[in-house]
Amino acid sequence: MDFRELSYLIAVAKFQNITKAAEALCISQPGLSKFLTGLENDLGLKLFERIDKKYLPTYAGKRYLDYAKNILDTKASLDAELADIIKKDFGALYIGIPNMRCTYMLPKILPAFNKKYPNVKINIIEGPSAMLDKKLLEGDLDLAFYSKHPEINYGLEYEKIAVEELLICVQKNHPVKKFSHDNPASSYKKIDLSILKNERLILLSPEQRTGQISRLYLKQAGINLTNSITINNMPAIIELTEKGYGVSFIFNSHLRYQSPAPEIDCFSFGEPCVKSDFVAAFRKNYYLPKYARDFISYVKKLYAEK
Repeated sequence: MDFRELSYLIAVAKFQNITKAAEALCISQPGLSKFLTGLENDLGLKLFERIDKKYLPTYAGKRYLDYAKNILDTKASLDAELADIIKKDFGALYIGIPNMRCTYMLPKILPAFNKKYPNVKINIIEGPSAMLDKKLLEGDLDLAFYSKHPEINYGLEYEKIAVEELLICVQKNHPVKKFSHDNPASSYKKIDLSILKNERLILLSPEQRTGQISRLYLKQAGINLTNSITINNMPAIIELTEKGYGVSFIFNSHLRYQSPAPEIDCFSFGEPCVKSDFVAAFRKNYYLPKYARDFISYVKKLYAEK
């Protein structure tokens, strides 16, 4: 079996459908069916069960797929490392970024990166961090940039870009301001979440790290989320906060690159100050080519700017 045929099996498992898998692979459906039947006959066992028109891997199929993915990952790492050795700076880079970060990250990074690596095709996939983790582990992404979840994913490695602070954001001169105090751990004054119990809350989706962390601390403070609204559009959240529609929770990096600067007041959490690592994530033991490493460097440079 060659490497290409390993990808056939992975496609069948991914789409659970021969026709869709064949379309994705740009081969004929009869050809893919014949390949799978021939392989199962040669092995003397079934790799897939046909249930409700879906192709679901058997136990043997799952083990075969595990090895197939490992083999293809190893080959991809070898190809990338050999390309670095001969300085062959062309290829494709699949990068995952949460939607709200794309607005300020990509215009500042992609032009400079393209100037240095004109033969590297950049593919951007936007989505919540939970989805990006899944795509990293499945090999659909090379890199992802997001706020690191407190629970370690042992299939991934992380490289810290910056430390971000999650802020409580309100309309300018909101009444909560009079309850603020200095916070030695932050450059922002602090307020206790308990004073927000009667406020409308503007939250990001729980699929987003910001949404996860916000809900965690609100729950710990005993804040009822009944009077809340979930919105995943950061400009809309900021404008609603400016207009006094509610209280929002935003990482300082998201505010830093807004132009013009939002007309809102920001506070740190009372106890403790809430900070999170913004990281580059990639599969463990996967060789990143030089151009991927350089992309991480461009992101670090952006976040280091004052």
